[in-house]
Amino acid sequence: MTNDVENTSDRVEELLATLRSGQDRAAAEDLVRVLMDLYGNGLARIVAMLAEHDAALLGAIAADDLVASLLLLHDLHPDDTATRIRRALAGLGGRFGDVDHLGTDEDGVVRLRLTTSGGCGGGAAAKVVERTVLDAAPEVTAVDITTAAALFQITVGPPPGRSVVS
Repeated sequence: MTNDVENTSDRVEELLATLRSGQDRAAAEDLVRVLMDLYGNGLARIVAMLAEHDAALLGAIAADDLVASLLLLHDLHPDDTATRIRRALAGLGGRFGDVDHLGTDEDGVVRLRLTTSGGCGGGAAAKVVERTVLDAAPEVTAVDITTAAALFQITVGPPPGRSVVS
């Protein structure tokens, strides 16, 4: 489903670029704006009705990738940015390390701390985490990830099966 949204988005951008280069640029941009307003107002009414009568159903449809992207486009998604980011990060299930969401600053930059088990792959993990956040919250301007390897404490003690006598 995400691929359909990406393909459609790419095609819209391509068509807009073509229209912007021609003599009817202003009319084409106005047409797009009017249509966006019309569909946005219709979606706003649907969201308001669902929120009033069946909030669970609103949550269910907002979980669909295509519907979520349309709701985000019109600033109608029922979940705020932080909630969507935390849900998306939880969906990673710790596969790429521990990710702490530190917040979003006034410029729209999401701050994260990624703790990996060390070794190689930290850069790849950071890229996956960044893509996950941007997919969940396309309105953010950037993702700033501080990475660190997990620290392990090594203690010295007697060999297994031996006790220390004082």
